[in-house]
Amino acid sequence: MTETRRRITVVPYKGTVNVRFSDAIIASTGDALVLHEEGREPVFYIPSEHIYFEFLRPSETRTRCPLKGEARYWGVEAVGEAAHDVMWIYETPYEQARQIAGYGAFDPEKVMIEATPDESPRETTDMV
Repeated sequence: MTETRRRITVVPYKGTVNVRFSDAIIASTGDALVLHEEGREPVFYIPSEHIYFEFLRPSETRTRCPLKGEARYWGVEAVGEAAHDVMWIYETPYEQARQIAGYGAFDPEKVMIEATPDESPRETTDMV
């Protein structure tokens, strides 16, 4: 399948997503999005305001995706450890990925991503 024919869907995640590096929580939200791209694993995207940038350092790394646009990367420093390019953000993504503008995604091979779904609300009916 060619890059331009792959499809992207973005849906809200109903639950909480925490991102850890070493022993530090570097992002936490109940407002995550999940990006599904054909042929790839789903990716959590977290609103910038729920990312703890005090642990992150801008990187020189930039990548370009034909479906999403240009991504800018950050490294992390926490609890005496560091790693390069653990997070990326598409600040002005292409049209089909516009929902992730300003949201950050994390490399699951470099951080621990914990996703806890909300419990389903119980339906109640009045018994007469």
